[in-house]
Amino acid sequence: MVERDNELKGTTFTISVLHISDGEPERIRQLLAEKVAQAPYFFNCAPLVINVSRLEHIPDFEQLKELVESEEFVLVGITGARSEDMKTAAKAVGLAVMASGKSRMSEPEPEPAPAPAVVPEPAPLIPSKVHVGPVRSGQQIYAAGTSLVVLGSVSPGAEVLADDSIHIYGTLRGRAIAGARGNTQARIYCQQLQAELLSIAGTFQLSDALPADLIQHPVHVRLDNEQLRIDRIK
Repeated sequence: MVERDNELKGTTFTISVLHISDGEPERIRQLLAEKVAQAPYFFNCAPLVINVSRLEHIPDFEQLKELVESEEFVLVGITGARSEDMKTAAKAVGLAVMASGKSRMSEPEPEPAPAPAVVPEPAPLIPSKVHVGPVRSGQQIYAAGTSLVVLGSVSPGAEVLADDSIHIYGTLRGRAIAGARGNTQARIYCQQLQAELLSIAGTFQLSDALPADLIQHPVHVRLDNEQLRIDRIK
């Protein structure tokens, strides 16, 4: 035999609601008696809720409970209470304080204000490093975190490095290392190719492997499928 734990589940029942505008017992009794006469089996032990929103004073809930039960209804609670004193008085005689669906719809809870959209701050702009004049043999120029622009030629034995791209407005005879920190989108541009070494993000090519038809021409170097691709600038 399978044992099951007790469970508390939500569900929906049809409950009659009695709207009263005063606490006059006889008028309430007459109304309930008429309803029972119309459908005696339907209202026999039927649950009933009293709507007290029209009342200006706190009724005698104990008397109301006895009256309702004498007509074969079961009073389960009240709705529409406009004061905490009225709710307390109903609870004192064992009645539930309920909120009707219409009440909830007429007084919707305010919607929370939408959270402001978080706009990411743009990364700080680092201007390109510009070197004016030739880069001489044994000299090294490094553009950390940005691109390098050389307004001149790079001599044999010289080295230019950049974390982004390298632009050489002259002859490249030394070594050019772009994407020094792994930026695979970095590129190398020069007006005349005679380089000792080209490198982008760790992928390099030496002078003896450079295409002969591109030597001494303006070129554009980029990574393509983890290999250096050198194209002539037309």
